[in-house]
Amino acid sequence: MGDPNFALPFWNWDTPEGMQMPPCFTNPNSSLYHELRNDNHLPPQVVDLFYGSTHSDDATPSHKQVLYNLVTMYKQMVLASTKELFMRSPFRLGDQPRPGIGSVEAAPHNTVHTWVGGADTPNHEDMGTFYTAARDPVFYAHHANMDRMWTLWKSLGGEERKDYSDDRDWLDSEFFFYDENANLVRVKVRDCVDTTKLGYVFQDVDLPWLRTPPTSRKSKLLRKGSRYSKTREFPLVLDSIASVIVKRPRRVRSEEEKEQEEEVLVIEGIEFGSERGVKFDVHVDDDEEKLSGPDETEFVGSFVSVPHAHRHRVSTSYKIGMSKVLESLEAEEDDHVLVTLVPKDGKGASPYKASKLSLFQNSKPSFFFFFSLQITLLASFFFYSFKLYKYYWWFRV
Repeated sequence: MGDPNFALPFWNWDTPEGMQMPPCFTNPNSSLYHELRNDNHLPPQVVDLFYGSTHSDDATPSHKQVLYNLVTMYKQMVLASTKELFMRSPFRLGDQPRPGIGSVEAAPHNTVHTWVGGADTPNHEDMGTFYTAARDPVFYAHHANMDRMWTLWKSLGGEERKDYSDDRDWLDSEFFFYDENANLVRVKVRDCVDTTKLGYVFQDVDLPWLRTPPTSRKSKLLRKGSRYSKTREFPLVLDSIASVIVKRPRRVRSEEEKEQEEEVLVIEGIEFGSERGVKFDVHVDDDEEKLSGPDETEFVGSFVSVPHAHRHRVSTSYKIGMSKVLESLEAEEDDHVLVTLVPKDGKGASPYKASKLSLFQNSKPSFFFFFSLQITLLASFFFYSFKLYKYYWWFRV
């Protein structure tokens, strides 16, 4: 731009000082003000980084919400220790249209979109739905911080904290934009991976979430006493809490193997109508009747999708890193774990069906052990159809 003083602000919702909507966006006399927002979420309301539009409690005390947010950031940034977990995989010709989202895209990216969007609009317009989100000026500050998350994640250390810069398919992927003169411009991924070459860096901000890991308030004995008492059959309509026992591929690993391998929970074949917002939480070795909160280890993640205007069927998957979770829960030598799905937004309304279970080892270099669950959520007039086909645990070698 030729202007050394130009800067695009980022909304640092990952730190306590930035966990309210910035004042420049809430002043009605400002050009950055936007009417289609949730009035209940204006300052001093603290942002909810794991927000679900129909089940979140805006009455959570501010200090507790800040804690929940910091632990959420730890899980999404620190525990997502590989590029497959943080970014997911490159999108190649022949892949299914939506191979799955990375950790921070689910939350806080999608959750903040929904939290900001209007409470009284059909799909939480403008920020809360895909086709109108960029009409709200806060969209750009939100995405600037998402860009910052990528930069921070790569700086946290470890051999796996890098992008796909050795993958030519990814680097040569092309996108088309219009420039300020309405000319069509071709941009490749390789043009955008190094922010310093683009001429900008992010201001240094303290990162308290690096010092805020999740904790478990339950003893191993207490978890084992109730873990198998309420398991259910699949497939099912996810209109209520559902738990299933999942067999692990290996119980005992050396410290070297733990450093080289990440045990991953994978939920495949998640299917729903794109016009509905979707959110379900995932818990491991938890108690259905007293589920752990977002600051606890047993609460391992949330699948979140914002609505899209064009009605089509979505089929996707979701991955969660489990090595540190199992270590914290003293479950590394357990044969099985209990996985609990907790639907929040867009629940189906039809009864569940019978299960299909299978376990096998793939012959590829990585070990894939599948515990197959067909979970079919049937479409209704008001809700999406939703399927979770498979659970499997993955050791990446």
